[in-house]
Amino acid sequence: MTKTPINHPIFARFYAFISQVLECRGLAKRRQALLSGLCGEVIEVGAGNGLTFAHYPLTVDRVLAIEPEPRLRRHAQAAADKALATVEVVGGLADQLPGKDQTFDAAVVSMVLCSLPDPVAALREMYRVLKPGGQLRFLEHVRADSVGLVRAQRLLDATVWPLLAGGCHTGRDSAAAIESAGFTMEHLERFLFAGVRTPVSFFILGTASRPW
Repeated sequence: MTKTPINHPIFARFYAFISQVLECRGLAKRRQALLSGLCGEVIEVGAGNGLTFAHYPLTVDRVLAIEPEPRLRRHAQAAADKALATVEVVGGLADQLPGKDQTFDAAVVSMVLCSLPDPVAALREMYRVLKPGGQLRFLEHVRADSVGLVRAQRLLDATVWPLLAGGCHTGRDSAAAIESAGFTMEHLERFLFAGVRTPVSFFILGTASRPW
């Protein structure tokens, strides 16, 4: 079945700007932690404008970066051209990844699971292309920790937020989705971005693995 191409021209322009602001406010350090110690062949799903590329260690042999949105993909290619690691940027969808079974040593997602139509289906695709014992590295904003903010997230997600933010949902339980896809959680850190409690401030950073 052919799927509709991803095309969010207004959001792509906005994200290219706001993501740089977020990097300066602390996300760059989180991306460094996200990628620390990686090696071998890596697939990054939803590469956006390529802000992770500068943080890949030289122990990584190659990064196959998947980005469906054409404007963001052009930004990602420019970032790949400057990266020390070898990064190949291609189009593609998270639930139809280019790659044979058990090919990659690691998969990376960074603020991606919030915007996918079916995050568990996409995670199962990542599971498929990972070698047994391969790692999933994730950095995602997730469901809040209070009743009031969860209600605010549900209201946003049911109304304007996905339309304005390229399909993003503020209140997903991405840790649960990762485990539902068959991964074993190895490390999970929860943190509040910039110390401010808003519907989009709650984050997780961690590592899961495909069992042997």
